[in-house]
Amino acid sequence: MKLTVFTDKSEGRIEQYWKKCVGSCHAATALREDWRKQLRKCREELGFEYVRFHGILNDDMSVCMRRYDGILEYSFFNIDSIFDFLLEIGMKPFIELSFMPNVLASGSKTIFHYKGNITPPKSYDEWGDLIGALAKHLVERYGVEEVRKWFFEVWNEPNLDIFWSGTMEEYFELYRYAALAIKKVDSGLKVGGPASAIDAWIPELREFCRENDLPLDFISTHHYPTDSAYGLGLDMEEQMARAGRGVLYDKMKKALEEAYPLPVYYTEWNNSPSPRDLYHDIPYNAAFIVKTITDYLVLERIELLQCYSFWTFTDIFEESGLSSVPYHGGFGLLNIHGIPKPSYRAFQLLSHLKGDKLAVAVEEESPTVDCTASRDEEGITILLSNHQIPKSPIEAAKVDIFVKGIEGIKSVTLYRIDETHANPKKAWLDMGAPTYLNKEQIRELIKASELTSETPGWSAEQGGIKLEVLVQPHSVTAIRIIP
Repeated sequence: MKLTVFTDKSEGRIEQYWKKCVGSCHAATALREDWRKQLRKCREELGFEYVRFHGILNDDMSVCMRRYDGILEYSFFNIDSIFDFLLEIGMKPFIELSFMPNVLASGSKTIFHYKGNITPPKSYDEWGDLIGALAKHLVERYGVEEVRKWFFEVWNEPNLDIFWSGTMEEYFELYRYAALAIKKVDSGLKVGGPASAIDAWIPELREFCRENDLPLDFISTHHYPTDSAYGLGLDMEEQMARAGRGVLYDKMKKALEEAYPLPVYYTEWNNSPSPRDLYHDIPYNAAFIVKTITDYLVLERIELLQCYSFWTFTDIFEESGLSSVPYHGGFGLLNIHGIPKPSYRAFQLLSHLKGDKLAVAVEEESPTVDCTASRDEEGITILLSNHQIPKSPIEAAKVDIFVKGIEGIKSVTLYRIDETHANPKKAWLDMGAPTYLNKEQIRELIKASELTSETPGWSAEQGGIKLEVLVQPHSVTAIRIIP
């Protein structure tokens, strides 16, 4: 592969929409000290601004109870504990309003290990009263100017019957009562939906709100590459294999067109929706993340994409119960011990992609390698990914890079994520794959997870510099040039 990076040709500014928010499990896990320690690390090292989780209204949060005389009683103590912590570390909540408190629910259907109730309310008035009381409490506790910076998202994936036992029309009523209750507290509070899976229900919700004169401040939705094979009864690897390389690009393009001119907040994405997908733990996912995020930078209407919230920051995650195995295929950027996975390191390398997006001309293409480059006040970043879907051919690629319009180099530094770099699962397997780690083993795996710097060979050429790098299969390579 041969390519030229033009340091004097800007294709616009890069907005780091992938840092706006990150996902988590259900709200009760945010009361755990280890969860909080890991989120603080992600905030400090990756710069995430918001966090989103399921189940803020679950019974394990003790939010809504009915007294002996039938009067509803609310308790927001546990919510306050979580939100106080988020503000303390410089983050904010992206509030998913779910699931249904049992005392309000019309049925007993639940989802997940923690039994979130997925049925519509018996009384939409009582549902609206609860949401209004919560919004009023938050404004009184944190101040209206602060809460206006937060987001209220109504439910989670109501277009899937595993998450919502009602109809689309019943979800729209759920949205109606929640949105009106929130806006009654303060018109400046932000409310949106449909929080759908598979990029669904965007035109439908917009039309419902238009016809009924209801507020809709933003569109939120989710997607995964495996959506292409959803419902076919295939195992997760086969679903990934049938997805097609770069399939999310077209899904994003369609969603931005359907949402226009509303801002779009993707509040879940990953390579698959399985909390037991071993691809989550290996360099494959780092390459997938970098390719996916950098693909969107050339989209029309990319300015509408305000948030691309990776699911999730930690393997402290209980949808299928909490696994003790250090590498069990969990969603997290960090495993249960707080050891960074290759996916975590991918976000670290992406953080250098800022400032002006530079023009890149590809002379000889590789079928699996992609390149993005940027220039900020400190230097130039060249980010390469070598990604392919499972069960498809991929090889190491020699990439010749000419960086045009630069001279007087102070330093050139290279970082890798591949089978032998920043890959702690390999080190864990080499130590015998123990289920329970001691402190020494944790330290060893943290060391194996670290990004290490190299000084690649480069030569001065007329009008720029030339580099040659070998990019391994399912890998990320970052080059940082300081003029």
